[in-house]
Amino acid sequence: MKTIQLYTDGACSGNPGPGGWGTILVYNGIEKELSGYDPSTTNNRMELTAVIEGLKALKEPCCVELTTDSKYVADALLLGWAKSWQANAWKKKDKKPALNPDLWEELLALCETHKVDITWVKGHAGHPFNERCDALATGEIEKHK
Repeated sequence: MKTIQLYTDGACSGNPGPGGWGTILVYNGIEKELSGYDPSTTNNRMELTAVIEGLKALKEPCCVELTTDSKYVADALLLGWAKSWQANAWKKKDKKPALNPDLWEELLALCETHKVDITWVKGHAGHPFNERCDALATGEIEKHK
């Protein structure tokens, strides 16, 4: 399987509000940037969408090195929360509904197709790809003002 680096970020102007997401895929030194917009969303939905769209862009199963600044995404995948929510009909341990089950369902399915390793990085801390993904995401919001 090919090894791909996937960098993602999501942004929202207000929460909820207009949002954008940015993704950069890197394979053999070649970079591909993707981004998109939603007129009414949340920051966490944009973080999830960035990862989903990056994985959907892959044409075959890959080893994916995902780098995200979203603790929500990283922890839910690394600590097994998302799979637990799914197994419990999208309910958390406290019996409250898990948020964004539609996106989690899609992301978990994509994680079955690809081998995804996750690295969390602090946002707005100078990581070059994270900063570029943030610029893509916020640029989408600006484009639609």
